[in-house]
Amino acid sequence: MTRQVFLYDPPDRFVAGTVGLPGRRTFFLQASAGGRVTSVALEKTQVAALAERIDELLDEVVRRTGGSAAVPAVAPTELTDTAPLETPVEEEFRVGTMALAWDGDEQRMVVEAQALVELDADSEEDLAEAEERLLQDELNGPPMLRVRLTGTQARAFAKRALEVVNAGRPPCPLCSLPLDPEGHVCPRQNGYRRGA
Repeated sequence: MTRQVFLYDPPDRFVAGTVGLPGRRTFFLQASAGGRVTSVALEKTQVAALAERIDELLDEVVRRTGGSAAVPAVAPTELTDTAPLETPVEEEFRVGTMALAWDGDEQRMVVEAQALVELDADSEEDLAEAEERLLQDELNGPPMLRVRLTGTQARAFAKRALEVVNAGRPPCPLCSLPLDPEGHVCPRQNGYRRGA
C-alpha cells in the first residue's frame, strides 16, 4: 500500500485544538483547504514542543537573513484564530514523529506529522535503523500530514497552539502540578487531598 500524504500547500487554516474537558482533553492538529479537512491526534507535550520549535526556527530565520525574510517577530493580531476545530473531528491517525524545515526558496515553513507506528526490534540499534528506514520510505512509510505555511501563518499557529496548551487545568500553587476537578494529591502536602 502506498503512503498516504495529506498535503496542504497552502492551507486555508492550520490550528491546534482540543476536544473534551480540561484534564481529559484530546489534542489535535487540524488543516483545511477547499472543503477538505484533516485532523490528527497528538499529545499535549507534542503540541507545546511543536509551537516552541516553530517560534525558535522562525527566530533563527529572521536572524540569519538579517530581517529580510517575510517573517514577523510576533503573530499579527488580524490572524488570531480563536474558533473551535471544524466538526466533526475525525482522527486520521495519531502522531508519532514530527519534523520542521524552512524552505528558503519559497519562504515557507514545512510542518510534517507522521503516524505513530510500532516496530519490533531486538536491540536499540535495530530499532533506530528500522525507524529511519520507515521514516525515509516515501512509498510505503506511515501516513503523513504535510503543511506548508508562510512565516506569518506559522507565527499565528504557534501563538494559538501555546494558548491551547496553557488553557487546561490551573496549576496547584504549592507543587505546580495540574489540579483535578475531583481534587489533587499534592506531593508538597505529603499526599493529603486538596480541593480544586
